[in-house]
Amino acid sequence: MPETVIDVSNLVKSYSDLRAVDGISFSIKRGEVFSLLGPNGAGKTTTVEILEGVRNRTSGDVRVLNEDPEKSRTLTFKLGILPQDFSFIYNSTPKEALTFYKHTLRASGDIQEILEMVELGDKATTPFQKLSGGQKQKLGLALSLVNDPEVLFLDEPTSGLDPRARRNIWNVIKTLKERGKSILLTTHYLEEAELLADRVAIMNKGKIIDSGTPMEIVERHHEDDNLIIRGDGQVEKDLAEGGFQFERDGSYIKLRLKNIRDATSIINYLSEHKTKFEDFTLKRESLEDVFIRMVGEIEEDETE
Repeated sequence: MPETVIDVSNLVKSYSDLRAVDGISFSIKRGEVFSLLGPNGAGKTTTVEILEGVRNRTSGDVRVLNEDPEKSRTLTFKLGILPQDFSFIYNSTPKEALTFYKHTLRASGDIQEILEMVELGDKATTPFQKLSGGQKQKLGLALSLVNDPEVLFLDEPTSGLDPRARRNIWNVIKTLKERGKSILLTTHYLEEAELLADRVAIMNKGKIIDSGTPMEIVERHHEDDNLIIRGDGQVEKDLAEGGFQFERDGSYIKLRLKNIRDATSIINYLSEHKTKFEDFTLKRESLEDVFIRMVGEIEEDETE
């Protein structure tokens, strides 16, 4: 089995004089969750459609499970695909939907086992229209698993869901990863990528502008960390005497840190001067903080 399940080199997709995807390269390892991030129009969905074999590329080299998705006639049977805005026949049940997909794909998956995996075991005979938004997304995930795929493409799997339903989907994705599935995840929820992805690639205007683990990207692009201390006027006085720059925000005192080790120096300084304070918190920038600074905000309902 190859260690790399997806390999993309200098991929270009052009429409007239517009380059929707502009010479990107990346690879995805077996068993990892890889997330494509970017604002509307960044080229994420176009890239995924090329990998799925739905759209042809202009140039570059693409290999999925060592096959060219543009030419292979068998690759589809090795992939699991959850598109955006999944829907199914109005009055069909999850069991009927999976049975239909199983026969269509000539698959051998155990339908009840798949439903249990996505936490729909007790909804097997519930009509589609009576499922909640989160349950419908879980059914979409279940359908993408019928053929026991080696690679899963999950396009905005939690878009439009409430926080509880979103977390339920996250749990399912974690289970799939534990079972060795390789997953390409596109999402505009930065918290989701930070929690689930082993590595991410940030796209903007058709290009990948950075890639790596979420922590690596934050480390490369973060600005100041903050030390937040809850204390009274004596804390302010002692900090001022020590030459520390700070801001008062209600009952909190905020100090910007150029280096994370500065937090230890400040707390040690206050301890040495026997300065009493209630507590302190170290606030580090998140992937979302860094992302917004790099490419701007993503609207809640944005899709490509």
